[in-house]
Amino acid sequence: MRRPGPVLNRVVVNVVLWGYAVVALVPLLVMVWNSVRSDQELVSEPLGLPHAPSFDAYRAAWVEASFSTYFLNSVLVTVASVALSTAVSLLAAYALARSRSRLMAVIEQVFVSGLMMPVFLMIVPIFYLLDTIGLASTRTGLILVYAAVSVPFSVFVLATFLRQLPDELEDAARIDGAGPLRTFWSVLLPLVRPAVATVVVFRFVPIWNDFFYPLILVRDRASYTLPVGLTTFFGEYQTSWSTLFAGLVIATLPLVVLFLVATRQIVAGLTAGMGR
Repeated sequence: MRRPGPVLNRVVVNVVLWGYAVVALVPLLVMVWNSVRSDQELVSEPLGLPHAPSFDAYRAAWVEASFSTYFLNSVLVTVASVALSTAVSLLAAYALARSRSRLMAVIEQVFVSGLMMPVFLMIVPIFYLLDTIGLASTRTGLILVYAAVSVPFSVFVLATFLRQLPDELEDAARIDGAGPLRTFWSVLLPLVRPAVATVVVFRFVPIWNDFFYPLILVRDRASYTLPVGLTTFFGEYQTSWSTLFAGLVIATLPLVVLFLVATRQIVAGLTAGMGR
């Protein structure tokens, strides 16, 4: 009995991948076209197509529902926390990856152990800590919390990647007179771009979508992020489903852009130097 040829295998793989893509894109498309429909259309035909598309729901969500404030808060908190955690993790990973001492090995185990800590059990001491130092219900406190919980994963990924780089690169830079920071910035950092892009994406998405920490730690409505801000639609805008869908589209769009940009960076970093 003949085995399926490579052509048949490719066809099956393509069908499965395209099927998965359709299943993943349908909810996004439903969300987009429902955002340009009226509430009457949504009630009468929940899954119907828009008859007279209108962007009034986006204006209502952005201006009347203070969604612009929630959006800017999410951008500030997410970008600042990811940048802070990535910068700290890069320096820590560089020191851990290049050190051979037992003390550094113990410190690395401490970092990695942070991956096993349940975030829900830490919320009470975190809240009391922020309240004691006056950072409760502030964006600064939220940034510090997100940066702290992101460090263990980032250090683990970056240290693993840095260990794969040959020591001869640093030896050559040292011979040319470069110090440790100069070597890290000019020689090693350009080579770890794929790992940095991976860390940024894998930390940006959960922080952007996180509902738990802002709900518990933020009491001032002016400091709400997007996930918590979306819940206000169910109070003041109980019947404005088109406004809710418009808010969901606004909240999802930055993630789509990030994935497109990050995917190109990762592919460019992995294929750099090929064919030369």
